[in-house]
Amino acid sequence: MAFIDAHRDRTTDGRRWGVEPIAKVLEVAPSTYYDVKCRKPSARARRDAELIPKLREIWKRNYSVYGRRKLWVAARKAGLEVGRDQVARLMRQMGIRGTTRAQKRFTTRPDPKAVRAPDLLQRDFTATRPNRKWVADFTYCSTWSGVVYVAFILDVFSRRIVGWKAARTMAVSLVIDALNMAAWTRRGSDLGGLICHSDAGSQYTAIAYTDRLDEIGAAPSIGTVADSFDNAMAETTIGLFKAEMVRNPAVLADNGGPWKGLDDLEVATCAWVSWFNQERIHGELNDRTPAEVETDWERRQRRPDAA
Repeated sequence: MAFIDAHRDRTTDGRRWGVEPIAKVLEVAPSTYYDVKCRKPSARARRDAELIPKLREIWKRNYSVYGRRKLWVAARKAGLEVGRDQVARLMRQMGIRGTTRAQKRFTTRPDPKAVRAPDLLQRDFTATRPNRKWVADFTYCSTWSGVVYVAFILDVFSRRIVGWKAARTMAVSLVIDALNMAAWTRRGSDLGGLICHSDAGSQYTAIAYTDRLDEIGAAPSIGTVADSFDNAMAETTIGLFKAEMVRNPAVLADNGGPWKGLDDLEVATCAWVSWFNQERIHGELNDRTPAEVETDWERRQRRPDAA
């Protein structure tokens, strides 16, 4: 039908091609063409037309990063009655897809002279409650005015980003400021016995950093050098940050182009962290958000039969 519509008005030697001659060459009955053109849209077509703008809006609202499964979950949470395969089909029709992560580059620079804390985590990225285990890491982002470093601290229980900091240098103050934000975020909570795990970078073995951990009642924990599995949860979040925010074409378009420097990247990171904690669906959390996980835990603690 689309081919006939595109060529019906073309002419050869002054004669218009028309529907019937084209249909004859294509071995399609002209009546089929006219029937399709006059037929009312099917129920499926009407439903697709209703769902497409809603799905696109949900996809765009979530940094344009969701693939078919998470977009389906988000649509169901938004009250749309839609199937997973239907979402996949409509995504193909709209020409949208989920984001992918690039290869990691390393920023860890160990200090061979520093005394390193033992690995208290031992790759056990599970916790029974908030503030039992935190993981920390930082990365770099290229901007027009130079490199910007961004440090994160996550609570293992809920994967919530409890502290972060962006700076122009990767001095020890970068990770201390992120730690200070984490302590402020969890103010009023008992942090005694908390394990704060990181890689073997010199920033995390610095005396100033370990002293600050001691002040809030946390114990340092450090994995081995050049082993991403020892701090896999933090490195995964770094990868999501780079894919969903730093290199995301939709975010860059809203920003008016590539990152100019610390200021615009910092503002965008603040918005992304809020979305990550409050709205982003995490498959590892049974398609809940970090905020929902912590709210559910607090609700269970208020029950009379809570342990």
